[in-house]
Amino acid sequence: MRKITVLGGGMVGSAIAADLTPDFDVTLFDIDKTRLSHVQQKYDVQTKQADLSQSHLLKEAIGNADLVVSAVPGFMGFDTLREIIKEKKDVVDISFFDKDPFELDELAQKHDVTAIVDCGVAPGMSNMILGYYDQQIHIEEFEYMVGGLPVKRNWPYEYKAPFSPIDVIEEYLRPARMRINGEMVTKEALSEPEYVEFDSIGTLESFNTDGLRTLLQTMDIPNMKEKTLRYPGHIEYMRVLRETGFLSKEKVEVGGCNIRPLDLTAKMLFPKWELAEDEEEFTVMRVIMRGLEDSEPFEIRYDLYDKFNKDTGISSMARTTGYTATAVARLVISGNYGRTGIIAPEFLGADAESFTNILDYLEARDVNYNVSRQ
Repeated sequence: MRKITVLGGGMVGSAIAADLTPDFDVTLFDIDKTRLSHVQQKYDVQTKQADLSQSHLLKEAIGNADLVVSAVPGFMGFDTLREIIKEKKDVVDISFFDKDPFELDELAQKHDVTAIVDCGVAPGMSNMILGYYDQQIHIEEFEYMVGGLPVKRNWPYEYKAPFSPIDVIEEYLRPARMRINGEMVTKEALSEPEYVEFDSIGTLESFNTDGLRTLLQTMDIPNMKEKTLRYPGHIEYMRVLRETGFLSKEKVEVGGCNIRPLDLTAKMLFPKWELAEDEEEFTVMRVIMRGLEDSEPFEIRYDLYDKFNKDTGISSMARTTGYTATAVARLVISGNYGRTGIIAPEFLGADAESFTNILDYLEARDVNYNVSRQ
């Protein structure tokens, strides 16, 4: 049986391991023994404890793997991916690190490695959708908005983190890159709030974040933008924290100790942002593409609304992100996608057969994208 190593046993990583286990020899690695114990109680998954930030332990973890899925936090994602490639292992990565993945393309090519990055719901499926249509029609505008939220809105933040909370805070800090009229533009995160209506939810607010990532290098589309969705009011809370300095990474002296305000804020926020066991939440995404086809204007829209699955106890973010990654992992390990180097998800979408295969895989797990065209 083919061997797959999953790195990171959080909400998404554990769901990935569980989805792959019936068909592969899967081992899930994480530093947290308590987390791994919980995973074993919930899923029939092999687990091992390891500090994956230690190079020699990472090498041991992936040594016998035919494929690696990296679901580590973003702050260690780039270095982890580099080590995986050095070990000549094909990899599907959802760590969403802040560095340019194409810096590792030459290394991946040298070692004949297929390294698919940003392979979640967004970035991930959002890119694949654009990659698919970019092969067929002239697109002039691309925008997507996405968010994962709890069903129950608890004061004050009305938010819970469906993935690594430290990566969530990074969304509020990292300048948002976009393209407007063919020019690269950078705007402050949390800027340009807009209210957006969704049939199944009601009113959410969107704001600029840095989610276009590889698309800014791979797509020649004059207007592209990504925004994050939250319940109304969340933006103001986070702007107050940021502007007061609570999200600063610069150390300050407090009582003779030098600390980063971000570390203290994260420590205080995380318990309030942690999803309770079996707490209901949802993921919502809207992808909009506009342009011309046969000189006629068009708009194509993909809408996703996915909820916590009560039968399996798997969150919507774990389903929408994790099952996208497992669909791609199966393509790679089966030999049905053999391109080497750093593979952005839009490259996968440009391959019509792969794109259709991934959508079918998601639909079989009741993750459904509704498509409309005007």
